[in-house]
Amino acid sequence: MMDFTNRVAIVTGSGSARGIGRTIAETFSSLGAAVVVADVNQAGIDDTVNFLNANGGKAIGTVVDVTNEDSVNAMVALTLEKFGRIDVLVNNAGISQKVTVADMTLDDMKRIFNVNMFGLFLCTKAVLKTMKEQKYGRIVSLSSVSAKRGGGVFGGAHYSASKAAVLGFSKNLAREVAMDGITVNCVAPGLVNTDIWKSMPAEVAAGVIAGIPLGRPGETKEIAATIAFLASEEASYITGEEIDINGGSHMD
Repeated sequence: MMDFTNRVAIVTGSGSARGIGRTIAETFSSLGAAVVVADVNQAGIDDTVNFLNANGGKAIGTVVDVTNEDSVNAMVALTLEKFGRIDVLVNNAGISQKVTVADMTLDDMKRIFNVNMFGLFLCTKAVLKTMKEQKYGRIVSLSSVSAKRGGGVFGGAHYSASKAAVLGFSKNLAREVAMDGITVNCVAPGLVNTDIWKSMPAEVAAGVIAGIPLGRPGETKEIAATIAFLASEEASYITGEEIDINGGSHMD
């Protein structure tokens, strides 16, 4: 049984009830962790924090722009001020854009990488000092099936490239910090039952489902459960790994 009692988890991009992040925060909270809800949306943060605390959790929220180093450092400082430690970082914040390479601009490419890769780098770097001092840490980052199969669900080539960068970065970091008691892993979700999926035209949705052997989108709780496992004591000998959660739409 996974138990995060006395553990502290930061979950970026967890302020919206429409995506995976809030479910991740709920899962860690239900397993006993103190949770830092970090997002750009204050109203969403407040809603998530209120929900977690009303259900017996211990949560605080903070507005963070993951592309801004000062903002990220302030998030980490607040976490240490309130809880005294950081055990888990879930790099969930991310953005996408449906555009072809022919129509893509350099600004489009920079915008996607600024959040999906450079923001992840800033958040990860900001927690490393504390985790190294503790000789304990779990970093779990969200990549995507698009990184491994070259798109095919939603998002453009810049999205696929940014999520592929997450995998390479995480594997290298896993080697760097292993002797500090820190594990670094990724999950690569496929199609997930969120608002993006629900907004797809019926014929597009049918085509995507046809490529999934299990015949359905994943649920946010399935993604969150895998992330919690990778952050748990039970996964203490797993590092530098990515777990595909895609219903069989891509198999290594």
